[in-house]
Amino acid sequence: MTDFVQVSTATETRDQALELARSVVQARLAAGAQIIGPVTSVFWHNGEFGTGEEWQLLLKTTASRYAELETHLIEHHPWTNPEVTATSIVQGSASYLEWIDRTVAN
Repeated sequence: MTDFVQVSTATETRDQALELARSVVQARLAAGAQIIGPVTSVFWHNGEFGTGEEWQLLLKTTASRYAELETHLIEHHPWTNPEVTATSIVQGSASYLEWIDRTVAN
C-alpha cells in the first residue's frame, strides 16, 4: 500500500492554507485536504529559536503524483522554504484508496 502518501505542509494563516488546499485539489494533485489549526510550532529559523501559530495541511495523493504536488506547493507557498513532507499510507480501506487513485489519475 505504499502507492499512497499523506503530504504535510503548514502556513501562517488559515486563508493561505485554504488557498493552497483549493489549488492542489482543483489541479487533482491531491484527492483531498484537511486544514488543522491553529497549531503551535517550535522551531529554529535563520539561526534563531522561535515559536508561532501555523495552520497545517494534510493532503492525500498517490506516490506517483507526489513530485508534481511538491513542485506546486513550493511554487505557490508564501514561504521561501516551506515544509513539504510525505508519509506513506501503509494501510487504508480499499474503497478510500481507490477514491484517491481515481481522483488524482492523470
